[in-house]
Amino acid sequence: MADFLYSHYIIDGQHQALTPERMLADCTIDPPLPPDGDPGTVADERVDPAPGNIVFSDSRINKYADAVDGIRRSLPLPYAGQFTVGKIAEALLDAIWMSGHFRLGDLNLKADWKWNGKAMGNLAAFYGSVEAASEFLDTLGVKISRYTVSEGVPSVSFKATTVAEEDAIAEEESLFRELPYRTANPRISRRRRCPSSIQPEESDWLLYIPFDTCEYRLGGSTLAEALSARPAAAPDLGDADYFIDCFEVVRELVEDGVVKAGATVFGGGLLTAVRRMAAGGIGADISIQEVCKAYGGESPVRVLFGEIPGVVVQVADADYDYVDAELLLQDVAYFPLGHPSHAVRGVKLSAKTDIQGILNSLLNTLEGED
Repeated sequence: MADFLYSHYIIDGQHQALTPERMLADCTIDPPLPPDGDPGTVADERVDPAPGNIVFSDSRINKYADAVDGIRRSLPLPYAGQFTVGKIAEALLDAIWMSGHFRLGDLNLKADWKWNGKAMGNLAAFYGSVEAASEFLDTLGVKISRYTVSEGVPSVSFKATTVAEEDAIAEEESLFRELPYRTANPRISRRRRCPSSIQPEESDWLLYIPFDTCEYRLGGSTLAEALSARPAAAPDLGDADYFIDCFEVVRELVEDGVVKAGATVFGGGLLTAVRRMAAGGIGADISIQEVCKAYGGESPVRVLFGEIPGVVVQVADADYDYVDAELLLQDVAYFPLGHPSHAVRGVKLSAKTDIQGILNSLLNTLEGED
């Protein structure tokens, strides 16, 4: 592993209490032993984001979406910590769709960092990435099973597995993960429980559930990279307690077959996720008006391309009130986006949400109850 994993750090003139290796050891099941000898000290400075240089326009949303689709994402160094938290969330959300029987506490992560110190700020960004990962994972109660750190172009990736898939688990870790943190016999399949493409029933609902409570920002986003833009701030990701609540209720809906189709929201943002769902041939007629309103009149561009981890799920109209009750019971916010559409190719952004349709769905269900 790279030497900078074990080094002591001085960042912006301040000695850091822990080495990256020590932070990772606290959230890793069976951490590797550090090498003998003094690993030395790294002195570096954080590089602040450059001032913003672009004004985003709502009239160019479709062009922005095309630009995002064609880019190969790189790690945004000024926002390494936020990006790392997002990648952890993305890996866990990619697992949420799979067949099997498991909860969040049953999942471990395999992690891979590639990094180098060739430019000022690189190693400070590495330290920030490891620090953010350790803090987020500690609150989630999710452990790293194995990790690697090597020299290369800066990147970070995670892959979720179940506890049962690992070769060995320390006794104290097994005790920590007793119920209700985990299931008795967790299992996960690499076969999806629900498809990733929109299903053809036009009365179904597409619901958006963000898994963090932070504000939408475009700093470090795929859109910013695609346009060579420099927004000043990134989403302040890391509300692990809320992520847990969201994960548990959505996972239950997936496992029970209530979710007819689903997609992970992160890289590229909400619009990218819906466009991928619509790539199977059935389009989507959606509105984000209610999302923008809930966030104090937020810009549609920020809502559509801000990279807050979350999901888009398709549920039957007959199940809408049940899903509504389950989400509200856990204080999980969700937003009805609209419906599948045979008449739409890809994604059509409409001016407003079909609120009357939601009310009719709930009223029709209530009228049928005893």
